[in-house]
Amino acid sequence: MPTQADELRTDYNRRETVSDRVFGVTENYIDPFEKDDDGLLPREAMAFILHFAKQAKGPFAAMLIVGGLSGAVDAALYWSVGWLVDLMEREGPADFLAENWLSLTGLLVLILIVRAAVMIGQTMLEQQVISPRFIAMIRWQAFRRVIEQPLSFYQNDFAGRIAQKIIQAGESTTDLITSIIGTFWSFATFVVLTASILVAMDPILGVVVAVWVVCYLAVARFLLPRVRKTSRRRANARSILSGRLVDAFTNILAVKLFDDGRREHAFVREGVEHLLYATAHAARAITTVRASVAILNGAMMAAVGVVAVRGWMAGDVSTGAVAAAMGLVFRLNQMSGWVMFNINGIVRNFATVQDATATISVRPALQDAPDAIEIDRANGAIAFENVSFGYGRDDMPVISDLSFRIEPGERVAIVGPSGGGKTTILSLLLRLFDVESGRITLDGHDIRDLTQSSLRRQFGMVSQEPMLMHRSIRDNIAYGRPEASDADIREAARRAAADGFIQTVGDHRGRNGYDAHVGERGVKLSGGQRQRIAVARMVLKDAPILVLDEATSALDSEIEAAIQDSLETLMEGRTVIAVAHRLSTIARLDRIIVIDEGRIVEQGSHDDLLSQDGLYARLWKRQTGGFLPRNLAAE
Repeated sequence: MPTQADELRTDYNRRETVSDRVFGVTENYIDPFEKDDDGLLPREAMAFILHFAKQAKGPFAAMLIVGGLSGAVDAALYWSVGWLVDLMEREGPADFLAENWLSLTGLLVLILIVRAAVMIGQTMLEQQVISPRFIAMIRWQAFRRVIEQPLSFYQNDFAGRIAQKIIQAGESTTDLITSIIGTFWSFATFVVLTASILVAMDPILGVVVAVWVVCYLAVARFLLPRVRKTSRRRANARSILSGRLVDAFTNILAVKLFDDGRREHAFVREGVEHLLYATAHAARAITTVRASVAILNGAMMAAVGVVAVRGWMAGDVSTGAVAAAMGLVFRLNQMSGWVMFNINGIVRNFATVQDATATISVRPALQDAPDAIEIDRANGAIAFENVSFGYGRDDMPVISDLSFRIEPGERVAIVGPSGGGKTTILSLLLRLFDVESGRITLDGHDIRDLTQSSLRRQFGMVSQEPMLMHRSIRDNIAYGRPEASDADIREAARRAAADGFIQTVGDHRGRNGYDAHVGERGVKLSGGQRQRIAVARMVLKDAPILVLDEATSALDSEIEAAIQDSLETLMEGRTVIAVAHRLSTIARLDRIIVIDEGRIVEQGSHDDLLSQDGLYARLWKRQTGGFLPRNLAAE
């Protein structure tokens, strides 16, 4: 079924008119998805900006040329006004066209053709060649870096805040570069030509402009740093508010069930107030800059007017020269205000880029080794060798000197009281975190010597909280094997006892069955339905090692029995690690490892452990199907 992106792409690629074909040529100059060097993006904002500018040197060089031409055309137009006034004073109406048709034709060409060509060229470069593909390139490359971050990176920040920084980095970097080139280069060209024209009229006019330039730069030098500081604080406050909003909406069920209507309001209101006051401080700084420029420009225009009129009264300056001078400084006033406004924008964008790079340009704490091995299908031999881990806290280890071995094809359960370290063992095995001491091996390889992608390809996992995307049911089942056929997807769903309910699912856009979207985190499905989709995904992936983290906890007895039959078939010839609180689900496995406070306290078959009358036997006797209290072992 075509996606919205497919439909837009088809419409975009149509070449039905001449303008479509012209746009097609210009818009495809930058390839946003062209592979780059995959290295760490620069942390310093200016280096970050230059890193991307170098990837589009041609368009930005063209913008420099067109920007210079734009300033030159502006200056030429205002000079032409003075020339035309003087020409009209010297020539009579009768012979005006006959004597000056060639010069007047040149002026018309400048106005009608040259000016239009420069403006269209500048717009095409900014809107078609550079934007939006340059923005897309920055976002794509930033996403590729951020998605490589370890799990701990995402546990320490809001998902919405991270996403917003990627979005803002693309827009702010592009706006900053185009503003500097399109605004400042054009303005600088215009200032130089204006000063040259005014000096030719009267050197004193040149002195006035020179003084104005010095004062204008002083305003920028002393007042803009405050704008940059306050803008950076505003960018950070905006991303915090975005994160809080996303957090509230993502966990809307908890808000509905547990919030009395005030706590979440207060949490979000604090974010809104933070952004409000940060914006107010930025607005004060911007107003100060604009007021200073308004006063400075008024003084400059008055001074030029006085000097020009005095020159005309003394007979040293023509009427046309006065008109040209006043036109040039009026345009200079307009452009300088526009440039200062853009400086404010540039400073804000620079602060936003600085804020974004603090998240985007972070070296992942967990990386593949330079000579990491790409492992094929594993046999499934797993060993923990004196492993200790405490999430960075040496004084509170979760796992302490843990050692055990699982043979290929062995089916092993890991059980124990809540908080005993079972989930941590799985996280370390999947290398979501690196061990702090000891090592974990897969088929004799230290997992740190394997590429993360090839390591995780060896595992098919179903967790207690199924991990579903807001995509179609088909996409969710095929997530670990995207090349799977529709028949394979349906067969996996059938084996997971999911095919029946899938046929009844629909969404608000009229998509049904396997095409229906499941909502964020699968919110449109029941807990049992989500878990059956997750089981189907594991079945389809067909990995050599199965990890079942309370895989059937959300299912009713009838469905659980149906899936258990499929799991029994799927387990054949594979290594299985099952973490469970419902001990009845793992009693038939080959071996049970009992974990308490990060250590192995018992291991053996179900019958052996019951006969020992230890922790496992007490857990078995007290089993209620829910989470077990941590102090149960002491009973």
